[in-house]
Amino acid sequence: MMEPLFEPRRKTVRSAASVVIGTGMLLLLAFFALIIIFFVISAFSPSVVGQCIAVVEIDQSLSVEGAEPSLLSNGMPSSEDIAMTIEQLNTRGDVGAIVLVMNSGGGSVVATTEIYDAVKGLDKPSVAYFREVAASGAYYVSTGTDYIISDPNALTGSIGVITTFGEMSGLFEKLGINITTVKSGEFKDIGSSSRPVTDKELAILQSINEEVYNQFKSIIIENRGSKLDMTRFDEATDGRIMTGRQALSYGLVDELGNKKDAVLKAAELAGMDSASVDELRICTIPTTGYESSMLSLDSLIHEIQMQANTPKFSYG
Repeated sequence: MMEPLFEPRRKTVRSAASVVIGTGMLLLLAFFALIIIFFVISAFSPSVVGQCIAVVEIDQSLSVEGAEPSLLSNGMPSSEDIAMTIEQLNTRGDVGAIVLVMNSGGGSVVATTEIYDAVKGLDKPSVAYFREVAASGAYYVSTGTDYIISDPNALTGSIGVITTFGEMSGLFEKLGINITTVKSGEFKDIGSSSRPVTDKELAILQSINEEVYNQFKSIIIENRGSKLDMTRFDEATDGRIMTGRQALSYGLVDELGNKKDAVLKAAELAGMDSASVDELRICTIPTTGYESSMLSLDSLIHEIQMQANTPKFSYG
C-alpha cells in the first residue's frame, strides 16, 4: 500500500511546533530563574535594590497572652511576638531604619517591658510615630526609639501605673453564694473577689505601684534626658492624658507631624537621601504569624482564668 504523499510535511509541522513549545518553556524557566537569582542577590546585597524603611504597626493593647483570630476577633500578637519581630530587624541587611506606628493605650507591665527591651536593643535608627493613641505603656515603649513624632491631635501621656481587681462580695451575698478560703498566710488571697480588700493589702499593692511607677519615670528621664522640661515633669507624669501638642511642650515628643514625616526622619537618621516618601522603599512588617481560625475558645477560657482573683498591674 502506498504512503500518503503529504505525510512528510505533517512531520515537519509537528517538529516545528515542538521546537516552538520547547523554546517557550526554556524562556519561561529562564525568566523564573532570573527572578529567583534577583531575590537571592537582593537578600545578600541590599544595595542592588536599596535599603528599606521597616514600618511596624503596634495597633493593640500590650499583652503577654495575645489572642488568636476567631469569629469574634481579629486576634492580636503577644508581646513576645512583637518583641521577636522587632529583634529580627537587626539581622535584616535590607532594613536601613525602623518606624514604629503606635496606636495603643498601653497594657501590662511585663508586656510593655518585653517590647521596650526589643526596641531599645535595635542597632538601627528608629522613630516612633503616634497616630491616634500612644498612651501609658505605648509611650514607655516609644521612649526606646531615637526620635518621637506625634500627630498634633494624638492622645498620649497617661504616664503611671494602675492596679485593678474585682470585689463582688456584695453580689455574692445577694445571690446566697458563700465562698470559704483556706490560706497559708495572711496575704495569700490578696485581691480576692469574695471579700473587701484590707488596709494592709492596699498598702502592699500601693508599694508595688510606686515601685513600678518610679521605674517608668526613670526610663523617661534616661531616654529623653535634656529634652524634658524638668520643671513640669511631675505634672507631665501625674497620669493625665494630653494631645501631641501638649506632649511637645513637656518635651515628651520631639516633633509634630504625620506618618510620612516619621518615615522621612527615619531615612534621614539612616543617611538615606530622599526628598519624598515616594523615593523610599517601605517594608511593612507583620507582627504575628497566626493562622485564621473559626473560633478560639481556648484563648477565651484561658483569659477568664487569668483574670480571676489576680491583681493586674498595667501601664494603661
